Order: sequence, then structure tokens, then C-alpha cells
Amino acid sequence: MFLNSYFSEQNGEFSFSRQQASHFAKRVAGDFNPIHDEDNKRFCVPGDLLFSVVLAKAGLSQKMRFEFAGMINDGIALNIDSKSDADQSMVDNNGKEYLHITRGGDTTHSQALIEQVTKSYVQFSGMNFPHIMVPLMESKQIMINPARPLVIYESMELDFTRLDLTCPTVELTESEIDVEGKRGSVTLNFCFKENGEVVGTGRKRMVMSGLKPYCQDDIDDLVNRFNGRKDHFNAIAA
Repeated sequence: MFLNSYFSEQNGEFSFSRQQASHFAKRVAGDFNPIHDEDNKRFCVPGDLLFSVVLAKAGLSQKMRFEFAGMINDGIALNIDSKSDADQSMVDNNGKEYLHITRGGDTTHSQALIEQVTKSYVQFSGMNFPHIMVPLMESKQIMINPARPLVIYESMELDFTRLDLTCPTVELTESEIDVEGKRGSVTLNFCFKENGEVVGTGRKRMVMSGLKPYCQDDIDDLVNRFNGRKDHFNAIAA
């Protein structure tokens, strides 16, 4: 399983080191959000890594909703608490919930399909910035704080028409941004396609805080820093 190098498992519990989580964000998702840097004081494990582990461990269902309840630091031992087949949570040893999962319809444990869905979605998800986020922010003439850029994963939904699939890919269908004062939310609607046929849909929602008036120079600097971090990591990884 391609995820094996990105988490540790012992006695039915799993955890993430800073290096594992950071490398997943950069190598798999192409996500260079500073909050996933190993040396960041506000470090947190990427939500897409939690999503990926849940699919690998508990299977892919036709209908799934993921609600992120808290940021996870490195070294926290977690397990999947199944209240029922349709209601699960990712919790720590104290019962604190970090991720709530609801599911319905058929479920598959095909690792080949789960890996394909995971990689396709995560690579799409990691393209949020700058490709999708910057045009959305410009349309509303607002922007995240370039000194402390913070975008939090709130929820994600999947809805497949069937699961007898082999190589579904993800495409963006619609993106929108809502702003209220210094807070905002971004919703990305997407679909899964196989051989040109739409076989599923999904939605990802993120929240932003500390918004400020749009400034092209600040955005350009933020994008340049993002690309510089990406080039630097890729050079080291090579």
C-alpha cells in the first residue's frame, strides 16, 4: 500500500510523524501549505492524509461525508471508533474526535480502487492554491493574510453511482467563495469520471480567517514564495 510510508501503526492504533505528514502533503498532494512543514510551530497533519487512511482501513462507500473536528499534531495515537456501519469517528486515546465519518450504500475494500480514488482526489485537492484559490479571492477582492496564510479543511463529501470502477479520475466542476467580514468559505464541487462517464460527484469545503483587502503585489509575492518552496523541496527530493 502506497500509504505505508506516511503513517505508523502499532496495536491497532496509527500515528503520524512530522516528516511522514509533511512528505505526504508535498509528494502526494503537491500541497505546500506552511502549516504542514516539519518545523512549523502550528504544524498539523493534512486532512487529506486522514481521509486516505480512513479509506485504506475502513473501505470506500458509495456515499461518504467527512467532517474535520480538530487539528492533529504529530505523534498522537488514533483509532477508528465505529459506532455503527454508517457512523465512525477518528479519535485519540481520550476519546477526542478529530474526524467524523458518515457513510451509506455499498462498500468496497478493493485496495487498487481505493488507491486510485485516493491519489486522484488528493492530487486534485492539493491544487487548491494557487490555481483555484487565487482567482476566487480576486473575484471578491479579498485575500488571506500573506504573513499567516491559514485555510482550514472543514468537510468533504463523496457520492458514487457505482463502485465497479477501475480508474476514476477527478475534475473540478464548480468553485465558489462566500465572504462575511474577515471570514470566508470556499466550496469546490467536482466529479469522478471513468472512460468519459461521470460515475460520482463530490464537494470540498474550506474556511478562511483573517481576510484582508486584495492586493496583487501581496498575492504575487505569496505565489512566488509557494513556487519557491515547491522548487526547493523537489530539488532536495530529487
